[in-house]
Parts: sequence; C-alpha cells; structure tokens
Amino acid sequence: MLGKGWQVYRDTKKKHDLVFNLYVMRPIAAQIVAILAPSRVTPNQVTLVNLFVFIGAAALLVALPTLNGGIIAIGVLEASYCLDCVDGMLARHKKIASKEGHLFDFFTDELKALLLAAVLGIRLWRTGGYGLDGQTWPAGSPYFLIAGIAGAVVVASAVSLTNFVRRPELSGRATTVEAHYEANVEKKATSAVGRVAQLVTSFLRFLNHYPSHIWLFAFAGRLDVFFWMYIALNLLYLARGWLGLMLRFGRF
Repeated sequence: MLGKGWQVYRDTKKKHDLVFNLYVMRPIAAQIVAILAPSRVTPNQVTLVNLFVFIGAAALLVALPTLNGGIIAIGVLEASYCLDCVDGMLARHKKIASKEGHLFDFFTDELKALLLAAVLGIRLWRTGGYGLDGQTWPAGSPYFLIAGIAGAVVVASAVSLTNFVRRPELSGRATTVEAHYEANVEKKATSAVGRVAQLVTSFLRFLNHYPSHIWLFAFAGRLDVFFWMYIALNLLYLARGWLGLMLRFGRF
C-alpha cells in the first residue's frame, strides 16, 4: 500500500504548492487516497466529512480550554485539513475533477475560515489572553466576545470579496478545476523591488494558510497571538482588495 500511495503522491502533485503540503500533508493524504481509490467514495463525500471533522475541532477548541485541550483540538483540525487534501487528490487520481467539486471545496474552506475566527474568540473568552491593547485580558472578558464577532465579520467580508473579484465577469477568467493560485501564477519579477514585493506576498500567503503553522501556536499555548494575526491578515487583504475596487469603480 505504501508503494501505491507514493505513486498517487507523484501523480497528483500540484504545480505550485506550499512546503507544508508538499512534505507533510500530501504524502499522508496520498496513502488515504490509495485506500479510498478502489471504493465508491467520492471526492465530494470526502469534502463533507472534512467539514464535519473541522466542526468537531471547533467544538473542541471551545470545550477544552486547557493547553492540552488546544493541542488536541488543533490535531483534529489538522486531520480535517488532511482530508481537505485528500478530496482533490482523489479527484485527480480518478480523473473526475470538476468545476462543481472545486467550487464546493472552496465553499467549505471559507465556511471553516469563518468558523475558526468565531470559535477562537469564544475560546479566548474562556481562557483569557493577550488583548488588542497589548495587555492581558482575563478569562470572562467580554472584549474577546466582541473581538470574535468582529473577527467573524472581517473574515466573512474577506470571503465575499474573494468571491466577488474572482467572478469571471470581473476577472475575465473562467472557473477552472485547479486552485486559484495555480491558474493565476504570477510572473517572476525582474526588478529588486518587485522581487522583494513577491517575497513579502509569498510570506503573507504562507501566514494566511493557517494549517501550516497553527499547531506551533497551539503547542506554545498562544492561540491568542494566532487569533490577532489571523484577523490582521484578513484586514490587510480587505484593505488591499478594496483599494483595487475603489480605483476600478470609483474613478470618473
């Protein structure tokens, strides 16, 4: 089975992928795909299971407010993300990838992003942690509940912005079965300023990909730091996106 899994891994690799995916999640996911491939299990069914597992992880983040509880919850979250890799790899392996499946996968990913912001706010309300002012907000502080609501609004706004700017009427590109970052690969910059800008963009994209590093914050017991970083990244994305929309739609 291991040999079959490695064959699946080689056959279903993406053209452009994050290091965490390439060397951690996709090798594990390939072994699961090798087990599921002979069965009648569909990629869309895996996507649904992935969503339900993530909801379980979200519930654990609230129900287990201790350090070990946070590690367990993030472990379940990473299992959900592994299944998130499995669905696309299974579709590519069985050569049944579709636009509908791609959009369904994206839809569930955005639901999970919104849910993560909300439950982290509730968890921090239970545990306390660093506040926006740099001071420690105690357990039971209503500020974390307010921050959780605000964070959910920010992430929901970012999701709406993404869906809007990726519409073919605006982007001029039809929906494909590949991930957005695969179908829209940036050209390598030739100037020093351009290369620095691309490096910064790549780093921010890595930070926004929370499965790559949220486990580090869990082990350090600093999910509060992750929460503020996560909201700040979505705010930055919103500001950048709205600047482009204002330049496009606000001119005479």
